Amino acid sequence: MTEAIERPSFVNDAHLDFLDGLKDSGITNMLGSRSYLMEEFEELGEDEAKKVLSYWMETFGDSSR
Repeated sequence: MTEAIERPSFVNDAHLDFLDGLKDSGITNMLGSRSYLMEEFEELGEDEAKKVLSYWMETFGDSSR
């Protein structure tokens, strides 16, 4: 059994859905998607975008995220 990863309070479903769509589009390698996040969600600074991406990567494929 794996331990649940805590979702940062500022991460919302729109962030995760955007990253899912970005991955499906094949526009960029997901390691380079932080700038796309920051462009789409102007409220995210570099550190927050990094944390959103990290959370997305750690929970990818987990339906309960």
